Amino acid sequence: MQRDDLSNKLIHFTKGTDQESADIFLKIISESRLLGGKRFIKGGYTCVCFTESPVGKLAHILANRHLLNFDYAPFGVMVDKIWLWNKGGRPVIYQSDEEYELLHESQRYRHKRYEPDKGIDFTWEREWRVLASELPLEPEKTTLIVPNRSWEDWLIKKHTNSVQWSVMAAGSAGHFYVESYPWHFISLSDLGISL
Repeated sequence: MQRDDLSNKLIHFTKGTDQESADIFLKIISESRLLGGKRFIKGGYTCVCFTESPVGKLAHILANRHLLNFDYAPFGVMVDKIWLWNKGGRPVIYQSDEEYELLHESQRYRHKRYEPDKGIDFTWEREWRVLASELPLEPEKTTLIVPNRSWEDWLIKKHTNSVQWSVMAAGSAGHFYVESYPWHFISLSDLGISL
């Protein structure tokens, strides 16, 4: 039986102000991909980063993110751990910077500084990385994390309106089929968290 502090899912949250995070989230959806970054990654490797902390545990942190100086926002994507494993994703290796050179070069992108005697401890992130400048997302294998159901309703309505305008612009008349929204959701407010 799985413990409630473990998950078979991995989550990538957006960062920044509420508006910046929402804009990044909408870009991720429109492009169906996550872009890699180099921030806080020793060696200049470009990676896409995730957390394996369960969404229910993180929701409480997100609800108090401004009090806790938490950079992440309540927008993100969740994928299956096996899916990311098959894409090359691996958990980071928490260790001191002095131990970085001990890693084989092919594994150095996984290094995450950990020196608790110096107050450097990010193990709570339970980070995973995939070495990539971008990671294409498959809507059927990706769950969108939104603060509340209003976001879900808005995204579905936006999709429907976009399809309707495309059909009208093409000059189609009569009935037409609107393809259902390809992404599925989890709303943090459904977990009892007010954001």
